[in-house]
Amino acid sequence: MPTYMYEAMNSVGQAVKGSVDASSNEEAIAKIRQMGNFPTKIKEKSTGPKPGGGGTGGTSGSKGPARRVGKIKVKLLTQFTRQLSTLQDAGLPILRSLRILQEQQKPGMLRIAIRLVAEDVESGLSLSDSFARHPKAFDRLFVNMIRAGEIGGVLDIILQRLADFMEKADRLKRKIKGAMVYPIAVITAAFGIVAGLLVFVVPKFETIFADMGEKLPSVTRMLLDMSKWMVEDNGWVYLICFPFFLILLTKVLRKSQGGAYFLDALKLKLPVFGQITSKSSVARFSRTLGTLLAAGVPILDALNITAETAGNEVYTKALRSVRESIREGESIAKPLRQARVVDPMVSNMIDVGEETGELDKMLEKIAETYDEEVEVMVSGMVSLLEPVMVIVLGVIVGFIVVALFMPMVGMMDAVSK
Repeated sequence: MPTYMYEAMNSVGQAVKGSVDASSNEEAIAKIRQMGNFPTKIKEKSTGPKPGGGGTGGTSGSKGPARRVGKIKVKLLTQFTRQLSTLQDAGLPILRSLRILQEQQKPGMLRIAIRLVAEDVESGLSLSDSFARHPKAFDRLFVNMIRAGEIGGVLDIILQRLADFMEKADRLKRKIKGAMVYPIAVITAAFGIVAGLLVFVVPKFETIFADMGEKLPSVTRMLLDMSKWMVEDNGWVYLICFPFFLILLTKVLRKSQGGAYFLDALKLKLPVFGQITSKSSVARFSRTLGTLLAAGVPILDALNITAETAGNEVYTKALRSVRESIREGESIAKPLRQARVVDPMVSNMIDVGEETGELDKMLEKIAETYDEEVEVMVSGMVSLLEPVMVIVLGVIVGFIVVALFMPMVGMMDAVSK
């Protein structure tokens, strides 16, 4: 009779390990439950993990292809993570916690995801492996944090840290996006007004100028040529299609590693916005790495996860080089200095964190510092954009007015003489 190794939670929520002899997974699970334990992970000792069991040899492998769910809103996922942490802190078994949270969720993607995760856990999979079956809903950072909490027996604390991390990261992202709403709205409105003038107003003045028979100033001819291109050559179609072309080109370039690196490097070189992107990327990878290290994830695995979730290929490449350097016995600070993607202050703080053995706390301080700097820069950018937009609009409208009225001024001078 095969022997099954298992990990389970006892009646008071403590992790236990052991082995049972059974003819099948189902019988092994039944025996474990008879002992008063709730199995979270089970595999056959002689044959190892079974295919399709999510890497744990669970019974879900007999259910056929895994059902997967799509992306879940960060706000809902953060709320679920915090609630699950509270229930775990209260000592409830993980399956019961999932069922409680499933019942209180509104119909939607998150409720489906919780139900599927609960079914996988009930069949013998660990919680982290159950989440890993839905990569679009739960990313690698989420899954590895859960796994670290299971291994260390501090799942409630890890869930709380994970919720805090997602909340802070989402808040920073929303601030940056919110700052871009105003300039985009103003630019769109300005484009619409100028296009309307060129299509409907300027052609009427062209008829008046033709009847005058006078030689037009170069500024006026330039404006009339622009109007003719918009109306007769369908220039408005090119202007409307241009943003969509840029979006399509960006998506195509993103599919290749070289193209993605080029776009991200270009983004970092943009005035003002490049600094905001750089500082937000440093805050992101610092908080991710610090959270993983605090959770007990090994440094190499933590760097690998951080590189994949950095959100910018320039920093991804730098973090991968850091990982390779650490494998060769070097520190984190040295390769970061060589990559020249962070300020000297960041590399020095990391160096101090490594020397004192409090790297996770130092990384969290870096993230908080850069979050504050990003907020200040975003506020400053919004304040600066308002007068800049007014000046640009004034120059455009002034150009059109001057170009239209210069020939009339010349005609009035000729008549007065």
